[in-house]
Amino acid sequence: MKRINLIVGIFLLVLFCACNGASNVPRPRGYLRTDFPEKQYRVFDVSGFPYRFECPEYATIAVDTQSYNYEPFWINLQLPRYNATIHISHKKVQKNLPELLNDTHNFVYRHVIKAEAISEMPYLNDEQKVYGMLYELDGNVASAVQFYTTDSTRNFLRGALYFSATPNADSLAPSIAFLTKDIQHLMETLEWK
Repeated sequence: MKRINLIVGIFLLVLFCACNGASNVPRPRGYLRTDFPEKQYRVFDVSGFPYRFECPEYATIAVDTQSYNYEPFWINLQLPRYNATIHISHKKVQKNLPELLNDTHNFVYRHVIKAEAISEMPYLNDEQKVYGMLYELDGNVASAVQFYTTDSTRNFLRGALYFSATPNADSLAPSIAFLTKDIQHLMETLEWK
């Protein structure tokens, strides 16, 4: 009888351990859910600046004096809720438009090492004389969205979205998609003064 109880006990122990093997498989990594506010915009129109546009209500704007070789009219749209910043730089076009476009192209394609894909979406607004390109970079890149706009004669505006976090396309995807719409709205509402 003791022997049968021992065999049944070992059998049940082996069965229990065999059925519980699924708990040894690692679970996929989870990410926190981000709740996004309703889109609301305000006009950024500072005296002396050569441009104006609508920016999100949840952004704070600071004049950029910390960047290497910063120039007048450089600003940062800080998005503290998302731990992100949209860096915006302005350059005067002085018969150097091809050089400015080439620099922008180089800035974007510097990420090609980490990017899985780079999408280019042209933007044209003949009425306001705003022409540009929106770049979306897929993958674990430092800057997932970049853009430029120009009137092709006097003004060139370049922007890039950066997160103060280790690039992880999976965890940042919802925030990138949400903020990309804000960047598109910025481009659509941009006016030269």
